[in-house]
Amino acid sequence: MKKSALILIETQNEWMHTNGKLFKLLVEDKEMMLKSISNIKKVLGFARKNNIEAIHVGLRFQNGYPELANGKSGLRKAIPNAGTFPLDGFGSQFYEPVKPTENEFIVTGRIGASGFTGSNLDAYLRNNKTENLYLVGYATHVCVESTLRDAHDKGYNTFLISDATSAFNRTQQDYVLSEVVQHFGEHLTTKEFMNE
Repeated sequence: MKKSALILIETQNEWMHTNGKLFKLLVEDKEMMLKSISNIKKVLGFARKNNIEAIHVGLRFQNGYPELANGKSGLRKAIPNAGTFPLDGFGSQFYEPVKPTENEFIVTGRIGASGFTGSNLDAYLRNNKTENLYLVGYATHVCVESTLRDAHDKGYNTFLISDATSAFNRTQQDYVLSEVVQHFGEHLTTKEFMNE
């Protein structure tokens, strides 16, 4: 069987904790978010019990956000303006119920929407001969989608676990699932993943 990994994208307090800035400011559909949190816990527990590697892809920026080079638009502008994901801040910490264990890989160096941008993710996956990637996390229509596209283009078999991700609202979530994913991989539910 081809080696698989569960890729947890931004399973950090900014998104998942009720005091996280992004949870409070951007998440319109709290029910969808809370369901995704519950499903991420299930998926991670299943992966750990079944020797599917869990890889944690967070975001963390140095004081003053020098990595984003005074961006004039997009996330390079929005992240410093919102003050999210500071290196040692509460929002950057992994959400306690799904935080990495001692033997799980934590990606470093990431500076873009894709989990691959600037990071050691691709080198780690290739060196460990990983071929199948199962994506969960946030936000579906931004960083999860960017990682999905990038993984596909790098030659990985990509799967998005649809109910273990969340966008800001249902319209964004449904658009990615109905119009985007099939170009770059497949999607399945938490239940389908655990029955595979």
